[in-house]
Amino acid sequence: MSDTVISVEGLGKRYRIRHQAERQRYTALRDVLAARFSSLLRAPRSLLRAGSPLPAPCSPLCEDFWALRDVSFEVKRGEVLGIIGRNGAGKSTLLKILSRITEPTEGRVRIKGRVASLLEVGTGFHPELTGRENIFLNGAILGMTRVEIKKKFDEIVAFAEIAKFLDTPVKRYSSGMYVRLAFAVAAHLEPEILIVDEVLAVGDAEFQTKCLGKMESVAHGEGRTVLVVSHNMQTISTLTKRGMLLQSGRIAAEGESDTVITAYLKALKTSDLQYSAAESLERPRVTRVTLKTSEPNNTHVWSEPLEVKFEISTPRSVRGLCFSFQIVNTRQQPVIHLWTFDSERPVGREAGVYELICRIPKLRLYFGSYTLKFFLSGPPGGDMFEIVQDICPFEVVMHGHYREYEWQAGTCDYIEDCDWVVKHTC
Repeated sequence: MSDTVISVEGLGKRYRIRHQAERQRYTALRDVLAARFSSLLRAPRSLLRAGSPLPAPCSPLCEDFWALRDVSFEVKRGEVLGIIGRNGAGKSTLLKILSRITEPTEGRVRIKGRVASLLEVGTGFHPELTGRENIFLNGAILGMTRVEIKKKFDEIVAFAEIAKFLDTPVKRYSSGMYVRLAFAVAAHLEPEILIVDEVLAVGDAEFQTKCLGKMESVAHGEGRTVLVVSHNMQTISTLTKRGMLLQSGRIAAEGESDTVITAYLKALKTSDLQYSAAESLERPRVTRVTLKTSEPNNTHVWSEPLEVKFEISTPRSVRGLCFSFQIVNTRQQPVIHLWTFDSERPVGREAGVYELICRIPKLRLYFGSYTLKFFLSGPPGGDMFEIVQDICPFEVVMHGHYREYEWQAGTCDYIEDCDWVVKHTC
């Protein structure tokens, strides 16, 4: 008997997008009714003239959009698959088809076993029913018997931490309570396949950790199949061994999670070591970032000096301006964090443009791919003016250097020695 529980072949989903003509007047209800009446009169005539009518072609005011196209893959029993990609890549559409919420336009999907889906806050809940009633309703939808649901009922309530509000209609729940109950139901009612789409971002940090532990238990301890969509690369890397990258509705990469994550992050980045932004007329802003590596082609040799130059435009004087930046690895973990404060080096006390240069004498990062992320804010406890990430990608290589001890990338957060230079250019 095959271990494949999900088989997808040539899957495609097409939507028709309609556009309104420019300067078209507002369409009133009477216009719609008149158009429908006219079409009813024309239909018999067209049948008499040409036999069966042909489907109407897409007019110039509409276009076909393929959310998914030619997607094929398989998922084995007990496997955890991470699905990543930019917004609009087709991830949610794929999960809706697998959850039998949306019909595909083309292709075929075969699924063996019960599927529990957690696609958005409150999916499958009836707002007028209480938490208790929704637990039994969701269990019935999943094909569970009342005896099976009662067996898991106490575990669900304890995990969701909503015992006090169990007999309250869920329409009065907060988004966090919705998520806690929805995830608890989906994870504890023992579906063969669990599908989770980025909803854990709504819960607090403690509950997210709790959910990740439960998903690991479901996948690795109980041998059930899990499909996870997340923009948190650390979650994907920790929870899954296999990943799939979607780009513009097609599979761009598939394989080991870390390899797919690297491909995804590289697709997000520009190959330029320079970042530019428009100046703000209202608040301080970083308008340019330039990274100077030891070698061409975005390559930096381990232990060689690294220089990062930031240009900050301040349309008004700001006392206590704080600036910091991080070097971030492929799992989106900050591995180096460096900062400078106005109290140490005057930045922003006068309106104008400032140039901040940070020189790291010896960048001793483990070989791999990295990007920059910076923060610009007012005094401690004040406004955060700007946060920008995934800029200035670069690669660290060793070139014959070897460490005397085992050290894996992404396991060390530390502060490098650095020198800051601040110039008020104008």
